[in-house]
Amino acid sequence: MKRAVLATLCLLFVSAGFAPVWAQNEEPTIYVIQKGDTLWGLSDKFLKDPHYWPNLWAKNPSVGNPHFIFPGQKIRVFADRIEVVDESAAAAVNGGGEKATPGKPGEPVGVVQERVFTVTGGEGFLMEGNDRPSGYIISTYQDRQIVGEDDVVYTDIGRAHGAKVGNRFSIYRKMEPVSHPVNNVILGYRIIPLGTLQLSEVDERVSKAIVTKSYLEIGSGTYLKPYRDRKKIISMKAPGKDLNGYIVETQTGNKTIAAGDVVFLDLGKANGLEQGNMLYVVRDVVPDQKFLDIPVDKLPTDVIGAVVVVDTGETTSTVLVVKSIATIYRGDRVEMRK
Repeated sequence: MKRAVLATLCLLFVSAGFAPVWAQNEEPTIYVIQKGDTLWGLSDKFLKDPHYWPNLWAKNPSVGNPHFIFPGQKIRVFADRIEVVDESAAAAVNGGGEKATPGKPGEPVGVVQERVFTVTGGEGFLMEGNDRPSGYIISTYQDRQIVGEDDVVYTDIGRAHGAKVGNRFSIYRKMEPVSHPVNNVILGYRIIPLGTLQLSEVDERVSKAIVTKSYLEIGSGTYLKPYRDRKKIISMKAPGKDLNGYIVETQTGNKTIAAGDVVFLDLGKANGLEQGNMLYVVRDVVPDQKFLDIPVDKLPTDVIGAVVVVDTGETTSTVLVVKSIATIYRGDRVEMRK
């Protein structure tokens, strides 16, 4: 694996006009951060591993926000790792720190583009106390238990509710209530997207509709909300404030969580959370007192993963797990630092 990484770096640096790393007796390449660079992008560019950035961030506490590093900062690129140069420490040692020489290792080689995430809209959300459906599917064609695309259904939405022929609605299934893993307060109900429908005939208080798309099985009792295209591209956004919260539930109800999974947090718009914010999943490290001469109350937390916000409610949010260094669980803490 290490040989593969070294070979990749060799090709990367040769193509960019650099000498191979090992040809310099393991001397690192010094790269100067440019406007638009991110740790995610730098990890991808130099190590071919965009998921390396949590390790990079965790090992460099001087970097407050791992996705908004500053132009002019420097990093050392080794064969198997990246280090952020502590300018103050470097200045104390060599009277001014390391300098990047044009045409040699350290010369800027182009801004690394920001990472974006595409979501389909099938992630679901938590329906909070003040959220209500527009209506329900109250019957299906010939009382079928399960319907799908192109099937006929009936709703309790009519002209009295402002409905017109052609109106589109998203179909959802209401699942069990979700309680907070720490204080057991009910935060809302887990909601799973099932598909979409379009009204074809509208009476005063009911309507007939055609299922235009189905992701999962649809039946009577599922609820409706006005359609909106929930597919979108998420760009990472700088946090406006420090936040702390918890993973309160998973989209699927699974107990273990890994990269690619969707989970829900106890943070939302009311807390200042915004779409595109990235939070870090952290876990406390408990010291073993029998190996200590003096009591230690707390050790630095471990960064075990990261999530990106794809949708926000007032007090909850839907997030995508983009990195998991270790298995993540419901009840794990999340942090965001300005």
